[in-house]
Amino acid sequence: MTGPGVEKFWRFLEVRVSWLGTPGILKAVVLFNALTFMLVQVEPSYAGMLMLDPAKIMQGEVWRLVTYIFIPHTDSWFWLFFLLMFMWFLASALEESWGALKLNVFYLAGMIGCTVAAFFFGGASSNTFLNLSLFFAFATISPNYEIFLFFILRVRVKYIAWVLAGLFALQFVVLPAPAKMAMAASLANYLVFFLPGLIKGWRTRRTDGLRLAKFRSTEEVTMHRCGTCGRTEASHPELDFRVSADGEEYCTEHLPAK
Repeated sequence: MTGPGVEKFWRFLEVRVSWLGTPGILKAVVLFNALTFMLVQVEPSYAGMLMLDPAKIMQGEVWRLVTYIFIPHTDSWFWLFFLLMFMWFLASALEESWGALKLNVFYLAGMIGCTVAAFFFGGASSNTFLNLSLFFAFATISPNYEIFLFFILRVRVKYIAWVLAGLFALQFVVLPAPAKMAMAASLANYLVFFLPGLIKGWRTRRTDGLRLAKFRSTEEVTMHRCGTCGRTEASHPELDFRVSADGEEYCTEHLPAK
């Protein structure tokens, strides 16, 4: 998201909705995930009270619009530690790169997308896509950052993101239309923030590639070129060329004296 209009939008939020720039909000979400996990271990039915359930929300349980982001979708202490540490890392890295305001708006936009998907398309009742959008954002900003996958394999995050994007693309093809809309709505924050820039970058690379190919196709192929004036037998067929003692080739007009 770039451009004068976008910059004005961020300045407007900084002035009018300054609380959105509160640092550490996503780190607080990570801590609430840990707390929720411990509570669910004591009382498993507690998770059901927090899920994004449109029917329950319409009955007045409006807290579900927020509390679903605190549900860690694992029963393993080991995987909980891994997931929350990684989410903490993403929150720190993105906040350092973007600033708290942009990160919090990105996350809030993701929550809105998940809510739209749940209410209108019957999907995204969990925070899975919301957390994935954070990873895709980080992979787009720092594609060459390396992590130890499963604590063993050293992999750049862009490769993991490509694999996940490919899996989602395959899934998107086979899903019915409502499910496709749900998936798109759930990742709407990433699409809004990054898709215009990705399309612009792709067009720029394509244009540069076409220009380079055109230049290479029209570049003259010559056997002789003067090391001083740059003239060739193609541009000046009347010239004679000689190799000097220094190993360079010159036209007879600029051949160095021995």
